[in-house]
Amino acid sequence: MAKKQFKAESKRLLDLMVNSIYTHKEIFLRELISNASDAVDKLAYKALTDDSVMVKRQDFAITLSADKAARTLTVSDNGIGMTREELENNLGTIAKSGSFQFKKDLEGEKAPKDVDIIGQFGVGFYSAFMVADKVTVTSRAFGSDEAWVWESTGADGYTVTPCEKAEAGTEIVLHIKENDEDESYDRYLDPHVIADLVKKYSDYIHTPVKMEMEHSRMKEKPADAPEDYKPEWETYTSLDTLNSMVPLWQRPKGKLKPEDYNSFYKEKFGDWEDPLAVIHTSAEGQVEYKALLYIPAKAPYDFYTREYQKGLQLYSSGVLIMDKCADLLPDHFRFVKGVVDSQDFSLNISREVLQHDRQLKIIAANLEKKIKAELLKLQKEEREKYESFWAAFGHQLKYGVVNDYGAHKEMLKDLLLFRSSAGEKLTTLAEYVERMKEDQPYLYYVSAESAERGAKLPQTERILDKGYEILYLTDEVDEFVVNALADWEGKAFKSVSDEDALPESEEEKQAAEKKAEENKDVLDFVKETLGDRVKEVRISKILKSGPVCLTADGPVTLEMEKYFAKMEQGGPMMRAERVLELNPDAGAFAALRAAVEEDKEKAAKYAQLLYAQALLLADLPLEDPAAYTELVCGLMN
Repeated sequence: MAKKQFKAESKRLLDLMVNSIYTHKEIFLRELISNASDAVDKLAYKALTDDSVMVKRQDFAITLSADKAARTLTVSDNGIGMTREELENNLGTIAKSGSFQFKKDLEGEKAPKDVDIIGQFGVGFYSAFMVADKVTVTSRAFGSDEAWVWESTGADGYTVTPCEKAEAGTEIVLHIKENDEDESYDRYLDPHVIADLVKKYSDYIHTPVKMEMEHSRMKEKPADAPEDYKPEWETYTSLDTLNSMVPLWQRPKGKLKPEDYNSFYKEKFGDWEDPLAVIHTSAEGQVEYKALLYIPAKAPYDFYTREYQKGLQLYSSGVLIMDKCADLLPDHFRFVKGVVDSQDFSLNISREVLQHDRQLKIIAANLEKKIKAELLKLQKEEREKYESFWAAFGHQLKYGVVNDYGAHKEMLKDLLLFRSSAGEKLTTLAEYVERMKEDQPYLYYVSAESAERGAKLPQTERILDKGYEILYLTDEVDEFVVNALADWEGKAFKSVSDEDALPESEEEKQAAEKKAEENKDVLDFVKETLGDRVKEVRISKILKSGPVCLTADGPVTLEMEKYFAKMEQGGPMMRAERVLELNPDAGAFAALRAAVEEDKEKAAKYAQLLYAQALLLADLPLEDPAAYTELVCGLMN
């Protein structure tokens, strides 16, 4: 029979299908199995709507077989099959989809829910040419006595000839290419590789996908075996079902146990530890989907690196479309693992990439709310588990508050935990506010390397003496977090280092101004001694018994300076405007004043010593540790 040309006519179009549309060659098997599944579903639907069709769902199967010697891989089904006309229309016209036409024909009819036709675009079949240099399709339509063979080596065209076929259905034989420099095509003839690809992409096709597999087993020990008998092994073959068919997320929650969820999680996502929480949810109506999400117990080793890739596995009608769909998870919940399955996704022609559409955004927003609700439930009902989660992923939530100029702070603020002066346990901001005294004007915080060090900082003394609770910000990002939040239920956050952290009477203001004026000569001397190392030297309003501390004017705090120094790693550093605060009622200040009046050289040493002490209290590095040691020893002499 004369070779026919593709109706699309263009060799370039088929080249595009094979070489550009699909990212991974292994996708071809997913496409062929999906087409076979469609053929089965069409006949199953026909059986439901036509009493003369005597076939049962349990009789259907998709069968794979590989012949290494002949270099062929065969995909066959006992579905609805194709007539000669359908072979020419569906396979002879690139981008003509029989499944799409079947869906159109069903419009206006009330199709049963389990009729789920996967194919839409009609190009999936041609992905076979990525791995095969010749494709042979033998098909017999259900109810027909005729069978036909469609054969093609690619864009040069195809032939259709009559043949014999005992049963209805379709058999596709791929003549696998020889290996080349870029690709080992032999792998597509290895039954174990094929089984892995079925598991990866088509595990939840609801028709059994079967293949003859070779196994090993120990031979039965003979009754008269000698004492030193060594076990013998034998190989055998069996027709194995490779796919699970019904995914866990499609099963009723009431019939699933915790161990079912945990086993699925460990197998699917390669974790050795049970997850902390499971979210099994579904939605119907405007957008339909099912989702099975997991909150891991520990952060992966690369979680806080650029190499880590977030995302949920995306399925469309049980077929894996994307292994990591990043658009379904916000960055602040990037630790979540799981799967989402929906027929409502708009996919591109290769079914590999999502088109960004309204359905995707709706599902992503719903999942975000579900994740937050589950975390809040964990926080309220299983606090120990939640604190374990916080230890693993708390940093991520904090960065989520800060990112995008605080756009997600309302979503995340309820989930935050902090150490505080109320005790050893971590506290939420809501719990802190519940404990606040009636006259407490602010939510107080102090930044320090640890809660223990924060409690000992001199600037906390006056706040603690009032009986007010202080949040200890021990992470570098914490000050950015409270700045982004700004307030909680109308109560503003306030650093204990701020002069106005406590209300000040008019008398207290006048007394402070008088002390500053009386000690102006001492302050000027210290500023002159320290030079550009500090912006200002002032009489402190925040110290109670401590002699000295370092604070900052302007938007950049000392803690922010430390953070920027670490991030910029030797680049131009964003520095805080340092202020040295002195307590005029402390013994050290009296010694400084006496030295200014009697021994300027000693006074200069005292000024440098006080500045060094302030640096140490603020967890900032000494500019010259050797000089500091010499200074202390010199004063001791």
